[in-house]
Order: sequence, then C-alpha cells, then structure tokens
Amino acid sequence: MSSQLDRTAWPPLPWNEWKDTADTLHMWTQIVGKVRLALHPFRNHWWNVPLYVSARGLTTQAIPYQSMMFDVEFDFIAHQLVIRTSEGRGTTRPLRPQSVAAFYAEFMADLKSLGIEVEIYEKPVEVPDPIPFPEDFQHASYDPEYANRFWRVLLRAHAVFSRFEASFIGKASPVHFFWGSFDLAVTRFSGRPAPPREGADRITREAYSHEVISAGFWPGNGGFGSAAFYCYAAPEPAGLSSQKILPAVAGYDPNLKEFILKYDDVLHSSTPDDDVLKFVQSTYRAAATLGKWDTQSLEQEGPIK
Repeated sequence: MSSQLDRTAWPPLPWNEWKDTADTLHMWTQIVGKVRLALHPFRNHWWNVPLYVSARGLTTQAIPYQSMMFDVEFDFIAHQLVIRTSEGRGTTRPLRPQSVAAFYAEFMADLKSLGIEVEIYEKPVEVPDPIPFPEDFQHASYDPEYANRFWRVLLRAHAVFSRFEASFIGKASPVHFFWGSFDLAVTRFSGRPAPPREGADRITREAYSHEVISAGFWPGNGGFGSAAFYCYAAPEPAGLSSQKILPAVAGYDPNLKEFILKYDDVLHSSTPDDDVLKFVQSTYRAAATLGKWDTQSLEQEGPIK
C-alpha cells in the first residue's frame, strides 16, 4: 500500500502496483454481479447484468426479490460491502484482504440472513483459467488506496461519458460497469440489425444483435496491460482503422481492433476531461460516418455543456 493517498481528480493507476487488488475485485464483483444476473428480469443486450457507478463505489441498484427489493454496494470510501433491503434490514462487512472463497461464503451467508435465497454459477467468466469461487484462495488482495483510486477514475470517466451521451437521442445504453470484462462502457446503436457474428455464443449474439459503437475504460485489464480508454464499432466499417482521431496521442490498435487512448496520456494532459471527450466523440464520428449511420435523426443539435 502506498504511504500517501492520492486525491487528484484523475489519480495514477499503475497496473503493476494494483493488479493483485484488481484481480481480486474482479472476482468479488463477479460474485455480486451474478446475483443481480440471477434475480433481475432480463433486459436487451444483457443490461440486467452490469453494476453502476455510485457516489461511494459500485452498486447493483435495486434488485427485485419476492415482495421486496434489495441492493448491494461496494463502498470504496468506507471500504465496506453493504446490503440494504426495502424492509429496512441490511448487513455491512469490511472490504479487506481476504480470499475469494471467504468473500463468497460471507456474502452468500449475509444474503441468506436477510431471507434472500439465490444460486449462482460458481465459476467466473471472461478470465483465463477460471477458479470456482468456493475454491479460490489465490486471489486475496485488497489495497484500499487503489480501490479508492479505481473508483475515482470511474467517477470521472462516468461524468465524461454522460456528457458524451447528452447529444445522442437514439438508443443508447446506460453508463455501466460490466463485471465480466471488468470495464466501464457506454454504447450507441444505429437502430439497424447487425449481421450474425461468426462463432458467436448466446451472450455475444444478444450483445451484438444490432449495430453498435461502444466506448469505455479498462482499469488495466482487457488485454492491453495498462489502464486505457477504448472505442470500437461492431461491425467495423471498412477504412475505420486508418481514420485520424483526437487527441493525437490516441490511435488504432490492430491486435485489439479498437481505438485506444492510454490513461497515462490523459494523466499528463492539461485538459484530461476534454481529451477523453474528444476521443469518444471523434471515434464515434469516424465510425458513424463510415458506417453510414443516420446521424441526423440520431443526434440533437447544440453544444455539449
């Protein structure tokens, strides 16, 4: 743990220093997210799955269960996992270094103590060599400073993505956090069905059933090896990879097939918010133009404030 807490708006988030905490949080958020997946009614494109940035951390928002509702929140200020029910009951447990197996046992016991009975698929998804939650004693790190930094980056990214969405009146996702891929994302839709993706499974078919342009933030995972903002189009229109986008330090990664803006470049900028906004705006504009989206009917006039 670092000796001094960093309170800047866009705090440093070096992957090599917080990777162990991130890997553990990834598993913990999957456990909580799978409860939301199991109990919340289905929404198109799996929008019943994600977590959401809150004023204190990440939350499930309200989940229906029998005659009540409940929510679960990772509080990265007080470093607690909080469960609240509409009946006025709840539990609070400290977020601390502990194994995924211990976290899973405690969390499921807390749900049961509140009368919430739920079964989830106990193997994590979207990770190599997944370890079932009850057997995972490998991931057991929690650095409160880096957990807090992670959340504050999500706060800033959420604010910028929300400004980005203000000018779009077509179908768009909420700004949400996918616990499977462990990234914050926002997605715009053209309104047209997309061609079937070769080899797609049930999840991918639903997620990409329609043309999308998606932007987001990885906190260091995602195959890039460091924190980064990204943007991609699915399906990708011809010529997209050669488009020049803003800011100039951003570019197309041919391996990921996505535009990338490194988080470290944002940190070193004198206008970080504007740089991130320019990145998502310019990549969207390039993809929408080449993809022949009907932007006149999908966007509203006026500057983003």
